[in-house]
Amino acid sequence: MPSPRSADHPAVPPPQRDTVDALISQTQRLRGGLDAVRRDTVADLGGTDDAQVRWQRALCELAVHQLDDLDRHLGELREGLLADPPRTDEGTKAEADATGTDGGTEADAGVTAEAPAGSDATGRGSLLSRVGSAEWNLLSDEVTWSDELCRIFGRDPGDGGLTLDELPSWVFSEDQPILTTMVTDCLVDGKPIDGEFRVVRADEVVRTIHMAGEPVLDTDGSTASMWAVLRDVSELRRSERAVRESRDTLSHQRRIARTERRLAVEVQEAVLPPWRGSLRLPAGDGFPGAGPAADGAALDLAAHYLPSESSAQIGGDWYDALELPDGRTLLSVGGLTGHGVTATCGMAMLLGAVRGMAVAGIEPGPLMGRLNQLLAVSSQPALVGAACGQYDPRTRTLVWAKAGHPAPLLFRDGTGRPLRSPDGVLLGATTGAAYTQSEERLEPGDLLVLYTGRLARDTEGATERLLALAPRLTAAHGAQECVRTVAETFGDEPRGNDACVLIARVTGARA
Repeated sequence: MPSPRSADHPAVPPPQRDTVDALISQTQRLRGGLDAVRRDTVADLGGTDDAQVRWQRALCELAVHQLDDLDRHLGELREGLLADPPRTDEGTKAEADATGTDGGTEADAGVTAEAPAGSDATGRGSLLSRVGSAEWNLLSDEVTWSDELCRIFGRDPGDGGLTLDELPSWVFSEDQPILTTMVTDCLVDGKPIDGEFRVVRADEVVRTIHMAGEPVLDTDGSTASMWAVLRDVSELRRSERAVRESRDTLSHQRRIARTERRLAVEVQEAVLPPWRGSLRLPAGDGFPGAGPAADGAALDLAAHYLPSESSAQIGGDWYDALELPDGRTLLSVGGLTGHGVTATCGMAMLLGAVRGMAVAGIEPGPLMGRLNQLLAVSSQPALVGAACGQYDPRTRTLVWAKAGHPAPLLFRDGTGRPLRSPDGVLLGATTGAAYTQSEERLEPGDLLVLYTGRLARDTEGATERLLALAPRLTAAHGAQECVRTVAETFGDEPRGNDACVLIARVTGARA
């Protein structure tokens, strides 16, 4: 089965389900029409029994088999379209090797497979080049093979056909009991023949043969001869095996994708802050000796995680708020490139490093520099955008730094603006990068919005849309209401990646 993608040609779009439904309906109509033709043909023949009658009857049976196979394969295709397989980071290519026969027997026997006999340069043979007839006369020991059947077996038609005694020597040892049973049932018990076996031709090419026939009775009721129609189904069986192997590969990839997604979600849920709803920091019962906030200027906090449009794309975005030992509050948001377990585990490592360095008293600018050093020696290199701030409630000042990330937005008195940005490139982009920090004094009622750049497809567009929400955000009763407003605005955004937003509102009354 050829790959659905190539470096030179775009992928062919998958068939639509309604198109497949129409093909199934058309196939079923053809099947019904063929049944009528088969009944009329048998009736018109008047019960005569000669080679021409048997051939016509066999052709009808062959057409029935073909339409049944087509209907079954179209049904499998329709089920595949209904399954809606998940996407992976690199995309999926389920390719199967369409050479050889089942079970690896060809390789063991030292034989090879090739295009069907009588096929053209494209490898597609006509129907008649893959179907032949045979009759073995038990009374005269005469063997009659059609020219097409001789070509299927790789024989010169002038050499004639194989006798029933010679035929098993051409058949795989594993399939010889199948042939023996069919012939015995036909000659002894008068049963019809219907089965498959594999043969190895003189040129070591393997063919899979479907054999259908019946006994021809003498006037006394004994079996006079056995006739059969033999069809080369090698190409069909290879295609079926390729479909089966591709389906198995796809199922395996889906299981892996589901497992990885579950693990990524579990890592994400274990690392991100456990609080839901709103949070107030300093909490008053945090680290001892932190000291009281000035005029009750604590932070009312709320956050929200917005998933991508594809549930399989679990990213490495984070938000965090943490009370520090000196009474300040750590605020951070960021995100790693990539998806899946690698991204979420990298996020867990970085978030742990941010928390540990902040608790140790390292300020945002130097903290970013050390994160960059950490990524430089990491076994899983990645690019990271982040913004990190530390808010002191006693002085109502925010010290913050960023690394290739949108600046936090400050909303006050019905308007909003980005904070003045310090310098800072993406973490992991270059070694030895320096990160500066800025300071902003906040007022009671001020609102800080920190968000990852994937909130919308266009980062600048996301900033403008957030600033346009200034009247609603500044009039909101709390951080949680602000988060709901942002979620309503961006919740249906067609994002290719996860995103998150963290909102902090300074409590207390102005002097």
